[in-house]
Amino acid sequence: MATTDFPVQLKELGATLASVEKVLDLGAMRVEVDDLQDQVGAPDLWDDQANAQRVTGRLSALQSELERIEGLRQRLDDVEVLVELAQEEGDADSITEAETEIGRLRTAIERLEVRTLLSGEYDERDAIVTIRSGAGGDDATDFAEMLQRMYVRWAERHKYVVDIYDTSWAEGAGIKSATFAVRAPYAYGTLSVESGTHRLVRISPFDNQGRRQTSFAAVEVVPVLEQTDEVDIPEEEIRVDVYRSSGPGGQSVNTTDSAVRLTHVPTGVVVSCQNEKSQLQNKASAMVILKAKLLALKKAEERAELDELRGDVQASWGDQMRNYVLNPYQLVKDLRTELESGNTQSVLDGEIDDFIEAGIRWRRGVEADSA
Repeated sequence: MATTDFPVQLKELGATLASVEKVLDLGAMRVEVDDLQDQVGAPDLWDDQANAQRVTGRLSALQSELERIEGLRQRLDDVEVLVELAQEEGDADSITEAETEIGRLRTAIERLEVRTLLSGEYDERDAIVTIRSGAGGDDATDFAEMLQRMYVRWAERHKYVVDIYDTSWAEGAGIKSATFAVRAPYAYGTLSVESGTHRLVRISPFDNQGRRQTSFAAVEVVPVLEQTDEVDIPEEEIRVDVYRSSGPGGQSVNTTDSAVRLTHVPTGVVVSCQNEKSQLQNKASAMVILKAKLLALKKAEERAELDELRGDVQASWGDQMRNYVLNPYQLVKDLRTELESGNTQSVLDGEIDDFIEAGIRWRRGVEADSA
């Protein structure tokens, strides 16, 4: 980059960041942070633990988001000063440093700009993610647990709160299924592009002959509902089953019949929760998941696009959206966007922002083409 390009580059980045700040409405975010801080300071906050967790989680996520945006603005201001000084003094090292920082800022601002593409009805909500193992035996259940870890790690990288609702452990390795919430601004809009069938190819650690195995897992993402989202479920339509929580180790939740499974009889939708010691708390959490899934089903049926919103996939050869190949070569490839990464370990460790952002841009393109 020629030094004469610096003013143009910085002006473009500043304009893009200003546009993002306007769309995301930082003023409204600050007002909400102030309101949430007042709620956190209330002495009776923890009388309602579910609400307290929602409030503190939302506050943490918003504060992190504001720090991220304000930090980019500060870095942009700092690099402008660095460029001026470097050019005045003819400091080659500072000019190189400025070039590097401008490149990093461009990547970070483009990543933030993706947020402005999330304008769906529920995109700004928290997300409920369900992972189910598919075809492939122990490899599939192990893969399902790998995916859960991948998403939890991704959330941790962004300082998002994760609430585990239910985990159904497999008899051999891994999990049959898991359901958890990711609490962050636009969590649903961001993670909804992860819905679909994920496919793993590797040398099976469960095969004595060391053969290559293909296995599948399905990811479903639905939005968390607010109290204003009315989903009326008559009591006679719900079957309630209670059972003893299961899991490795000797957690105290395993000693009573506190886990709850809810079945919505008309649709066959089944959800369960076992993360709390109290049966009442588990039932309340299960109702949150059930209502979210029924709303997703209703909206999808209205639009005749069930796969798009609910991600109702069978975890098999159909509906594949991403391949994870660990043998005979190392490659993660998204089949919709064609994005690839040869660093499979970093992807499985939660570095999936590039895939998510490409998915959001791809979806916006599909929506534009069909409009």
